Amino acid sequence: MKKKSTSNLRLLLIALGSAVGLANIWGFPYKFESGGLAFLIFFILFATLFAVFGLSAELAMGRLVKSGALSAYEFSFKMAGKGNKKMRFIGYIPLAATFFVAVGYSAILAYMLKGFIAALSGNMFKSSADIWFYSYARKPYKVSIHHAIIILITILTSLGNTKTFNKIYRYTMPVFFVILMILAIRVATLPNAYLGYRYMFRYNPSHLHTKTMLYGMGEAFFSLSLSGAAMVAAGSKISDGQSMVNLSVESLVFDTLVGIIASLMIIPAINVFNIENAGGASLLFVALPTIFSNIKFGRILAIFFYFSIVFAGIVALVDMFAGIVNSAVIKTRKLSKKAVLLILGLAVFLLGLNLETIDEFTHYMNIMLLHIIPIGASIGAVTWFYILDKDILLEEINKGASITYGDRWYKIGKYLYVPVALIMTILAFVVRFIH
Repeated sequence: MKKKSTSNLRLLLIALGSAVGLANIWGFPYKFESGGLAFLIFFILFATLFAVFGLSAELAMGRLVKSGALSAYEFSFKMAGKGNKKMRFIGYIPLAATFFVAVGYSAILAYMLKGFIAALSGNMFKSSADIWFYSYARKPYKVSIHHAIIILITILTSLGNTKTFNKIYRYTMPVFFVILMILAIRVATLPNAYLGYRYMFRYNPSHLHTKTMLYGMGEAFFSLSLSGAAMVAAGSKISDGQSMVNLSVESLVFDTLVGIIASLMIIPAINVFNIENAGGASLLFVALPTIFSNIKFGRILAIFFYFSIVFAGIVALVDMFAGIVNSAVIKTRKLSKKAVLLILGLAVFLLGLNLETIDEFTHYMNIMLLHIIPIGASIGAVTWFYILDKDILLEEINKGASITYGDRWYKIGKYLYVPVALIMTILAFVVRFIH
């Protein structure tokens, strides 16, 4: 029973790491602010479909092969009698998507680490939030040291015993949620907060357009860490007693809850504190220090809040690295885990250096959300539902499940989830090409 609870907790912690570090704390609120109720509806629809069928299948494949993404793709093609090596190399594409996400992820974690240090020293509160943020966010290489520290901690954690790190993490996450709730409730009690809520949940027919729909799709993939590779590695650590569909639904609820609560905190703050020069990708970084500066015990809350985000983000980054490193070590057989980690860390850092300004980072992450991640997820979707034998997938999905998933679940995945993922991925490229 203890082993079952540990596996369940590990998946939720991996998902939370992604949600806290980027997807729902940073990305969700500013897209919600822009798209209103239309964005929320699109997100929930896509996320539900992607979680129940895409995430559960990806996790199941990881558990089936007890390894990383490359092994899962090779197994699928081999079992289908399509053992051509060129076809099996398709698994490198989702793995590359995970690598490029890690590049952007590490860059934004550098911002979070700077926020933690600034809260600790008090520098965050010596000037207005927008002046403090843009003093480094619009200038290249202003967070390079923080960036390097993030990479170094990730490598050391990956090389060392992660049990102690995970134990600390178990206590850090409840603290984060308590602070998140405190901030959301505190903002709700301030004058004009209702204007922010009304703006958030506004329904505007003009928002029912392709851009809002695509942002809902991209945010859903990213929130669930669904890239065709990352959650395969996570699934390899989950026991046979776990229901992958149940865990995927829990992850969906968990991530969505984080995003909505963060939005309830951040978006009304614009009206409450008359925040200017904040919008889009900068919203979180200007709104948060403003809130902390205007509430009791704000500095203490800021220290714990930023620490929690950094900690959660590093855990997610460690898992991204693990998926890539495990596949590389198995394939090369000549490089040690330490060597691969050092090469990977250096590559992520060097590529990420050019993303340290908020404008470059925003442009890069939009490409990740709308194109790279969906490509990886779509390749995984086609492989699990069209290449792999149906009975093999269903057998793995039904391990640990309290109900039996059969033809209905499989057909919805094959004839709804996969086409939706492919059509939306292609549509995103068409829209980018047109505009």
